[in-house]
Amino acid sequence: MTFHQMIICLVFSVLLVLSSVQSNNSSQCNRSCGVAKKRQKVPYPFGFDDGCGIKLNCIRGNIQIGDFLVENVTSDNIIISLPAKCNRSIEELSQLFGRNYAMTRRNGLLLQNCSSPIGDCAILNFMSKSHFPGFVRCGSSRENKSCFSGGINGGADFLNFGTVKENGNCRILFSSIAVDLNENGNNSDSTSGSSSVEMNFEKVELGWWLEGFCNRSTCHPNAKCTKVLNGNMKGFRCKCNPGYAGDGFTGDGSKGCRKGSCNASRYMSGECGGTRIGILITGIVAGASLVVILALVCYCIKRHSKSLKSQLSAKRLLCEATGRTSFPFYPYKEIEKATNSFSENQRLGTGAYGTVYAGKLHNDEWVAIKKIRHRDRDSIEQVMNEIKLLSSVSHPNLVRLLGCCIENDEQILVYEYMPNGTLSQHLQRERGSVLPWTIRLTIATETAHAIAHLHSAMNPPIYHRDIKSSNILLDYNFNSKVADFGLSRFGMTDDSHVSTAPQGTPGYVDPQYHQNFHLSDKSDVYSFGVVLVEIITAMKVVDFSRTHSEINLAALAIDRIGKGRVDEIIDPFLEPNRDAWTLCSVHKVAELAFRCLSFHRDMRPSMIEVADELDQIKLSGWAPLDENICMGSSVASSCSSPYLGSENSLNTMTNKKSGIGSRRLVVSQRAGVVLPTMEEAKDNSPVSVQDPWLSEQSSPSTNSLLGNRVH
Repeated sequence: MTFHQMIICLVFSVLLVLSSVQSNNSSQCNRSCGVAKKRQKVPYPFGFDDGCGIKLNCIRGNIQIGDFLVENVTSDNIIISLPAKCNRSIEELSQLFGRNYAMTRRNGLLLQNCSSPIGDCAILNFMSKSHFPGFVRCGSSRENKSCFSGGINGGADFLNFGTVKENGNCRILFSSIAVDLNENGNNSDSTSGSSSVEMNFEKVELGWWLEGFCNRSTCHPNAKCTKVLNGNMKGFRCKCNPGYAGDGFTGDGSKGCRKGSCNASRYMSGECGGTRIGILITGIVAGASLVVILALVCYCIKRHSKSLKSQLSAKRLLCEATGRTSFPFYPYKEIEKATNSFSENQRLGTGAYGTVYAGKLHNDEWVAIKKIRHRDRDSIEQVMNEIKLLSSVSHPNLVRLLGCCIENDEQILVYEYMPNGTLSQHLQRERGSVLPWTIRLTIATETAHAIAHLHSAMNPPIYHRDIKSSNILLDYNFNSKVADFGLSRFGMTDDSHVSTAPQGTPGYVDPQYHQNFHLSDKSDVYSFGVVLVEIITAMKVVDFSRTHSEINLAALAIDRIGKGRVDEIIDPFLEPNRDAWTLCSVHKVAELAFRCLSFHRDMRPSMIEVADELDQIKLSGWAPLDENICMGSSVASSCSSPYLGSENSLNTMTNKKSGIGSRRLVVSQRAGVVLPTMEEAKDNSPVSVQDPWLSEQSSPSTNSLLGNRVH
């Protein structure tokens, strides 16, 4: 991590700590008013937000109730400044009567312009002149000056604004005198007869309370709860017992009561409730929090930096590999959303290199999302290899790569979605109805053309290295798509093979490649020969339930085909004896597979020859009936019967043969071999496919790129 990143970490951490401390102190109630050195704090339950128990106003750094300045807040009352002022309407006094506070009876209000005399209290003229500046100036001979007080010893604890206003019908509020009783003064707890009274001029005393009742959940165990009554209102206040400091409450944000003394100024500043030990502990906790937050922030920055570096490196590698500067990148969050956080319900398959999920991106289109399993450098090399190969080829029978995501230490590839699963799933009866022979032959032919394109149309050629039935995908119309190029390699234009460690799926690997590490196009031919045997037999490539000599399907097929006993291994669901062409074409494909499975690569045909021969076998289904014999050297003339291919293939063949006088015998198919309708193939929910893997070196099953009945 660079010095610049360390500075950023430190700044972010300090800001987070300050924000956290402020948030914790406030407890959803801001108790500070002003900034810097002029900041003032009020104790619980006071504050400046709607969520506070008693809301005050903070105006330009001043604590106020209405238009009046708050001078002090104690555990019993609120002291308000009421400077002498001429012609102040008595209506302004209403601001001091709120939901949680009101003027106490220990106030003497100096009023003017009264319609009738008030005899509650008498203020000596010399006292008024000496303590109220402007008293003479505001007065005149025709103005009566009166003093209103509820009486220190009488009635309720609080004044009523309506009573003050109506008593004498005075219109002007000049000022006020607040009477403060000392500890031995006239109160209910006094134990002595002595009393002293302190008069605070230009002040008003308000009593405050919280609505509710005294109980164990409202006041601290070391506090006293005082009931407060004001008319029909019932409230309470909490006050710490002698020898304890704090606000006395137990609510969120309160400080309760701790050992120590607390005077009015400390209470007002919010210092009550904290001893040296408490402050020390708070400091230690704050310091530890700072260290933890600093570490977390630095870790996040480092991880983000690493992710960004990984993305830039990946884009550079992609640019070098594909020669394109704008290869589609998907954000990780978009991939995560598309797969519902890689939900198990959307998992399509798991292979040696990763897991594939069905997902819907922003365009509401289903895609297959392959999440590569971590294998350090190998994983990113596999991703780059597949991107490089797929971006360099274009063929209707090769799966399309839509984009990738290299973020959060993840490598993810996004492919087109294939709704009809894999050829392996259909052959093993894992989904759908039994594929008829004509569909199987069409799939084999299209796959052969796709592999031939890789071998012959590309320069340098591409060797797939993992041709198998689970890597042959089927779209809505059962057209084939070859997928999974994670193990593929570019071949050599000036040599017949590439030397590389053999990789692939057991049962499909070229034995000569496995023996001498020489990879060539004939290695794919061998693997395709195994697929042809699967298409004919619908057997598993490796099956330990078979006898020891027949565990490997290729060995079993070579034995039966070489002895002329193909009928023993033909899939009984194909009903090869239903017509001559089916039986003959199955035998012809078996002979082709036998040649593809030759141990010596030079004895195998090329993929172009394989594709051409499969084309001829398909075309033989349209030969004239007078050539309908299952023998002869020409494939085209040795088998003849109607070709019941897929709808697209059938239309194509009809157009090619129109006008040449061919005759076709229409043979109906059993209901058991009818393909599922489009409605059946487009059900609502993807199905998890768990394909067992026989080797850690095999690439992820193309099941991963498939959905099951998803639209």
